[in-house]
Amino acid sequence: MTDYSMNEKMIIVQYAIKKYENEETIIEKLKDVLSEKDIQRSIDTLIGTQRVRRIGPENLQNNESHTELPELPENLKSIIDNL
Repeated sequence: MTDYSMNEKMIIVQYAIKKYENEETIIEKLKDVLSEKDIQRSIDTLIGTQRVRRIGPENLQNNESHTELPELPENLKSIIDNL
C-alpha cells in the first residue's frame, strides 16, 4: 500500500462515495488501496466537515450542495478509474 497524505485519502474516499454510495461497498473496493482504519477515519472526517452526508443507515453521499468535490490530482486518477 502506498502512503498517501490525509488529504489524498479523503479525496480517494470522496470519489469512491461518488461511484458507490453504499458504505460496505466503498470499504470493500478501497481495501486494496487504504487500510480499513484509514477509510473509516476519512469517512468520519468528511461527515464531520459536512463534505459527505449519511443518507440512511448504510448509504453515503457527497454533500455537493454544501462543498464542491475537490479536483482529482493526477497521481490518484488511476486509483479511482480502477475502483
